[in-house]
Amino acid sequence: MGITRRDFLNGVAITAAAGLTPWQILRAAPQTAQQTLYYPPGLTGLRGNHPGSFEHAHQLARDGEKFNFAALPIEEEYDLVVVGAGISGLAAACFWQQLRGSQQRILLLDNHDDFGGHAKRNELKSDSGTLLGYGGSESLQSPRSNFSPVAMGLLKQLGVSVDGLEQAFDKNFYPNLNLSRGVYFDRQNFGVDKLVSGDPGRMVADDIPRDRLNGRPYAEFIGDFPLPESDRQALIALHTQEKDYLPALSVEEKIDWLDTHSYTQFLREKVGLSEMAIRYFQQTTSDFQAVGIDATSCSDARICDLPGLNGMNLPPLDAESLADLEDPYVFHFPDGNASLARLMVRHLIPQVAPPGNDMHDIVLAKFDYSRLDRPDWPVKLRLSSTGLHVANVGEQTEVSYMTGDKLHKVRAGQVVMAGYNMMIPYLVPEMSQQQQQALKQNVKAPLVYSKVLIRNWQPFIQLGVHEIYCPTAPYCRVKLDYPVDLGGYRHPRDPAQPMGLHMVQVPALPGSGLSPREQARKGRAQLLGTSFAEHERMIREQLQGMLGSAGFDHQRDIQAITVNRWSHGYSYFLNGLFDDEEEAQKIIETARQPVGRITIANSDSDWSPYANSAIDQAWRAVNELVSGHAAKKEEA
Repeated sequence: MGITRRDFLNGVAITAAAGLTPWQILRAAPQTAQQTLYYPPGLTGLRGNHPGSFEHAHQLARDGEKFNFAALPIEEEYDLVVVGAGISGLAAACFWQQLRGSQQRILLLDNHDDFGGHAKRNELKSDSGTLLGYGGSESLQSPRSNFSPVAMGLLKQLGVSVDGLEQAFDKNFYPNLNLSRGVYFDRQNFGVDKLVSGDPGRMVADDIPRDRLNGRPYAEFIGDFPLPESDRQALIALHTQEKDYLPALSVEEKIDWLDTHSYTQFLREKVGLSEMAIRYFQQTTSDFQAVGIDATSCSDARICDLPGLNGMNLPPLDAESLADLEDPYVFHFPDGNASLARLMVRHLIPQVAPPGNDMHDIVLAKFDYSRLDRPDWPVKLRLSSTGLHVANVGEQTEVSYMTGDKLHKVRAGQVVMAGYNMMIPYLVPEMSQQQQQALKQNVKAPLVYSKVLIRNWQPFIQLGVHEIYCPTAPYCRVKLDYPVDLGGYRHPRDPAQPMGLHMVQVPALPGSGLSPREQARKGRAQLLGTSFAEHERMIREQLQGMLGSAGFDHQRDIQAITVNRWSHGYSYFLNGLFDDEEEAQKIIETARQPVGRITIANSDSDWSPYANSAIDQAWRAVNELVSGHAAKKEEA
């Protein structure tokens, strides 16, 4: 059974009604009906880079379509225009107000039908109420260790307490239910559908205390794998014996070898695993590195705590990598970092939501999207509006964008480009060829976060798992939602009640030998060609194979599906196999240079996929404008 007509209407057709964009629907709808007509977090179906969010950008960048921007009249004037209303764009607007005053006229443009960028809020309706989920930017990563004073200062200003987030996360909820992590071997690749519980290994960015994993001894856990005995014994030895697999090399030579060889090569050439045994590890790095082990260096695999690398007398990990591995991954709102975006929007446009002061009253706050773009307010957030051209004109800037099928132009004193950095060369053609090429090096990784509402989660109790790694299935990770109670929202406690599943897919090309950039480009094309119906089929087949032995019936038990498709997902970040660190830093610095009165933000401008990087880059970009650094660059 497919997703019902109700789901289709809730997730797809609403934005296409009568050919109207969401922004036009809001302008045309009666006030009393606006929440019913248009409320993006409640949409199911295909979300993320949803249909309607990328077509105009593709016309410009991919198809080379020419637009007559010069002929457009100036419709409005602003002090600042921000292109991109994700975490970085919203932070830039907040910092601008902080430095220039709350009455500054600011316009934020975003090509999506919701604000927040990758910080996407998903609301799933069930008979027992609304469940919150995150469709992208997930949590604050190691804030106590890795956040700058600027990022921590913004959190404080918005009323976010790092200590409060940690207290709201019930670290022992799943351990107290005697649940563990498990691994799912699918029939197509391993000859049988089998779920093995009791994984004793820790993870990078781990939310479960190390002493509460409920893991079994490796010999017992791996002994249940549907692999030949020789492979099971080899895997047990790899996990339990500290061995120097590079005994003839000095420490410096080991580091060089680990930097320049993939984890697949290590397992094949130094450990001597069979291809079937290597297959078990293929997607262990996918959700953190955005590529499989064949495109992950051994040094990066070490950051993920993969086995076999701890017996070689290597130097300790750097502080940031160690924090990712050691710090609890528990700084999580029920809707992920969407609450952070909502806090910033409420700060910028107070009329959009009931009055509030902090992270507690934002979680369940009702947002009125019709109030995002009102002519009489100093800050306007204009959705479904794709920036297409930004130029310095005299001592000001002009920004052209498309809403629906109509081009518009506004004038601004200054501009922050806070969208995907790889698109900026097409929007700001006046920049140098060198800078354009540098920006195009940030090829973002495709990523899918699917949220699945299931009728109950008793099959997980029966199988003894709360999170499942899948070496070769389409979705590399499937887990019950994080147990967070915050701001009046309560995480499901009763296994007989509905629960939201989080499923992660990274469209990579394992074994291709391609670089992460090449894999991202090909994976993106594959992802954009995959229909919602095909995603639904994959989800249903995988969950049925994984949970069917515990009585799960996908036709009966799946109540809703939201596929958050990010054809441009994680920012590109340094890959030891394919990038030189010193050269990469030069590319980063070149790429984010101001262009006249136009500066560049987004976490892309730091080659980092983290929320704190998005904030830090917004601060840098705004300060370049406020200090006059950007204009001075142009004059020089």
